[in-house]
Amino acid sequence: MASRMTPSADTSAQQYVTVARILRPRGNKGEVAAELLTDFPERLKDQREIFLTRDRTAPRPVSLESFWVDRNHPGNCIFHFAGVSTIDDAEKLRGVEVQIPWERRAVLPSGSYFITDLIGCSVFGLPTGALLLRSSPCLLAEAPALLGQVRDVYFPGERQPGTPLLALDTPQGELLVPLAEDICKKVDLSARRIEVLLPAGLSGLND
Repeated sequence: MASRMTPSADTSAQQYVTVARILRPRGNKGEVAAELLTDFPERLKDQREIFLTRDRTAPRPVSLESFWVDRNHPGNCIFHFAGVSTIDDAEKLRGVEVQIPWERRAVLPSGSYFITDLIGCSVFGLPTGALLLRSSPCLLAEAPALLGQVRDVYFPGERQPGTPLLALDTPQGELLVPLAEDICKKVDLSARRIEVLLPAGLSGLND
């Protein structure tokens, strides 16, 4: 499975991950409503310092005064930052990304991945029968073929069970590949490589 944390646009030595995107002011004391981009929002309330960035600018630190998940709007949360005390202050934060340093990411169980780590990986399609013949390379007529690169990860809708989809950029356009163990046979993040065994007709997902 994939965890909703998106990659930082910062190019400095310090790396960050985006955990939320500010949507609008909320209330009249400077609070802002934001879209959650992490599967671990409960960890944010313990952050004393958060980083804000817009349009690929270097993230700037800001003290976090309060945080809570918006129970009335699934997938949203509320931030209150130090120095933001009016609706006008909050209005200026529309579209700003909320980030934490890379090293503060949650530790995921085996078989789970951050979107940050999946985006940009090259995806290779295994030939039919590759798993059966892998022990006999001389019988393998084809090597894994490059399909494309992961551009994004799509998740099922709220309260709808399902498997996340890898959105691949390919020469033929977008290809959606389920991030499932029976399809994604090997995920090697250190090599930025994913090997998949596509079932017949999978390209129909793009229609």
